[in-house]
Amino acid sequence: MDERGPGALARRGPGVSKSSLIDQLKIEREPQAAVARRRRGPNLWPWALGGLAALAAIVAVGWFVVARPDLVSVETATARPLGGGGAAEGRSLLDASGYVVARRAATVSSKITGKVAEVLIEEGQHVAAGQVIARLDDSNVRAALDQARAQAAAAQAGVRVAQANLESAGPKAERSRKLHDKGFLSDQDVLDAMAAADAARENLALAQRQAQVAQAAVEVQRRAEDDTVIRAPFAGVVTVKAAQPGEMVSPVSAGGGFTRTGIGTIVDMDSLEVDVDVAENFINRVTPAMPVSVRLNAYPDWDIPGEVIAVVPTADQSKATVSVRVGLQQKDARIIPQMGAHVAFLGPKPTGAGTPQSGRSVVVPAEAVQSEDSGQTVVFVIANGHAERRAVRLGEKTSQEQSLIAGVSPGEAVAVAGAEKLSDGRAVKVRRKPATT
Repeated sequence: MDERGPGALARRGPGVSKSSLIDQLKIEREPQAAVARRRRGPNLWPWALGGLAALAAIVAVGWFVVARPDLVSVETATARPLGGGGAAEGRSLLDASGYVVARRAATVSSKITGKVAEVLIEEGQHVAAGQVIARLDDSNVRAALDQARAQAAAAQAGVRVAQANLESAGPKAERSRKLHDKGFLSDQDVLDAMAAADAARENLALAQRQAQVAQAAVEVQRRAEDDTVIRAPFAGVVTVKAAQPGEMVSPVSAGGGFTRTGIGTIVDMDSLEVDVDVAENFINRVTPAMPVSVRLNAYPDWDIPGEVIAVVPTADQSKATVSVRVGLQQKDARIIPQMGAHVAFLGPKPTGAGTPQSGRSVVVPAEAVQSEDSGQTVVFVIANGHAERRAVRLGEKTSQEQSLIAGVSPGEAVAVAGAEKLSDGRAVKVRRKPATT
């Protein structure tokens, strides 16, 4: 039986108060905050923040392992045997810069002044020698030619008339002479007949000369008509189209500025060569027929063999240089006029294994060689992800390359960009050399 029922009040002891008994009958409720937490569910924010922190730590560790910012980033180049690269057959004794030029190029114009009727060329078009590239308006010239031909025909008719007169006067003079011998004609009649024959003979000669003049006039007008047809003087490639139909063209410059002086420019691509300015202090190193290696600025990895054609016997006073003509031994459509070029004048190719420049001598980029404070010249060879310091002996140097007599073997990779940050044994990261455009 429940002691907290109504009968319990009668059985309470003398020490029990009424308020304490009422408190025993109250129902305890949960706090409102606990009820709200139960309805919202468990709090996951601490777990989410912890997961994000762990993920960030994993990414940071992965980046450090892959990127390795503690490593020195370098670019490398492969040491190549001396004299074994590309077109070069020997060491470079001198480097110079120049431009590709055409020894045979012409701006084609007409021999006469006239209006352009037709242009048959475009830039980049190959043309043959004698090919028609333009025509001028020939209406006036054709009219003059027709007139000259008519005059020539009239002159030929005059020749025939004079020939007929001579054929008539000659026999008449002969008959008059015979009749005079028989006493039938006077001396004056004979003289008149002979004078008429002589005059007929001279008229024939004059008519023949006039016919020749008329025929010459026909030839002049025929050549004038031919001059309205403009032809390519030699085989080549059209580089400039200067005139359009309807424009006036003249072999001489017009003061008004509205007359073209040419139809187009044709370049003989087989006559391309390199014009190089060599400082007069080093011109003594250049000789005719000297082998060279040409590199175009547009194709820096392409070695084109060539040779010196001539050293122009005059100096440029303003630049203190001497012009050198360099011939190209390789013809290619990629070589075009006005391209920039770098020319290496080559010495004789090393022969014999006992020479200091033979054997294990190599060529590396000039920036790969480092000079230390002690005066020692070194390079850093990159192998297995580490830099190895090598002391080297230097050979001849050009503006771009340095030959090494000892210290580096052909085929080894040497540090170029970033080599100044290296030390012996330091771990490195090799980056790809950016492509040239």
